[in-house]
Amino acid sequence: MNDIDDSKAPLLDHLIELRRRLLWSLAVLFVLFFVSFFFAKEIFAFLVQPLLAAGQGRIIFTDIFEAFFVEVKIALFAALMLGFPFFATQMWKFVAPGLYRQEKRALLPFLLATPVFFLGGAAFAYYVAMPWALHFLLGFQGEVGGVQQDALPGVGNYLSFCTRFLFGFGVAFLLPILMMLLERAGLVRREQLVKGRRYAIVGAFAISAVLTPPDAISQFMLAIPLIALYELAILAIRVTHWRRQRGEESAEASEGAQTNEGPESPPGGGRVGGSGPI
Repeated sequence: MNDIDDSKAPLLDHLIELRRRLLWSLAVLFVLFFVSFFFAKEIFAFLVQPLLAAGQGRIIFTDIFEAFFVEVKIALFAALMLGFPFFATQMWKFVAPGLYRQEKRALLPFLLATPVFFLGGAAFAYYVAMPWALHFLLGFQGEVGGVQQDALPGVGNYLSFCTRFLFGFGVAFLLPILMMLLERAGLVRREQLVKGRRYAIVGAFAISAVLTPPDAISQFMLAIPLIALYELAILAIRVTHWRRQRGEESAEASEGAQTNEGPESPPGGGRVGGSGPI
């Protein structure tokens, strides 16, 4: 069909194209890693702000190499976050030539919305969920049986805590995109999603129990947004169906109008023989 791009290349050419895009992605990741490593202390200073706001003004490291490897992990984490738009663009340029125009129009909005939803989930984790979780976890400090119990979090442990929250919430906020992709692919229907609402609520609380500390407030802070995103996806699917139906109806109406129009009148007042006398 003419809708598909000129992509009838041999398999070897596709593999060479894939290798080229992977090499470009690795090169960008390499550059971003070293730039981020130069600013690793500033990035970590941003990540420890929720800990400082929770009243913990000290963080330690017990392994002599721990602080160095923490900065390496921070640089890699920042490079992946900053380079994601470039990586996604390279993936799209490799896949797009093999798609039809309607498939491109269907997938491109989801690709563009993915970083927005992921950053939204990470921002929610940083500004809302992490402070509440830290207040709860640091609340175990105090005297226990006559012994003072103090919290002295390690840099590696705290970085793992941050990345778990940021990635966990970011991926969880991609739920509407996943649901709409499954519905667009025909794997699920909107009616099935509506009927499965009760199971979705249970699943939201199960996910929040895994990703958050074992306190009810933190679990509700992830479960409630997940349920809201589930309902948002159902609403978006309904709007998409409504717009698609309106487009089909308008197309049918325009085709019907063109069919009802008769042929243009020939010159000479509609007489076949022209304007002269018969």
